[in-house]
Amino acid sequence: MSKPIQNSLILVSRLLFVIFFLPAGIGKVTGFAGTVGYISSVGLPLPTLGAILALSVEILGSLALLAGLGTRIAALVLAAFTLVASFFFHAYWAVPADQAFVTQLLFFKNIAVVGGLLALAAHGAGAWSLDARQER
Repeated sequence: MSKPIQNSLILVSRLLFVIFFLPAGIGKVTGFAGTVGYISSVGLPLPTLGAILALSVEILGSLALLAGLGTRIAALVLAAFTLVASFFFHAYWAVPADQAFVTQLLFFKNIAVVGGLLALAAHGAGAWSLDARQER
């Protein structure tokens, strides 16, 4: 595959992750009380701190991917966050049978997102990024 096509695909990948994570992070800011309540509802400790951590990871990670700055680290942090969040918030094995299908679908969608983030971490931001500019 040619370098221009690879760089195009990596840029599109980064932008798609931004579309996935940035609105979620902004939603946590605008609906902060609801986010704290949701975190509390699954029994996690320190829900306010958890909400702040979650929105920070989603917003700052998205901005890093958008700029292509610290891309490998941002992708790894977002992957770890998504993996952990999946086990707490999409625990399909612990919901009533009538809710299991959708919850399982969301869980495995997140696992696929983790896979994409790991690939981005492995390959980096591509030539059209601040990471590449710093390397030059």
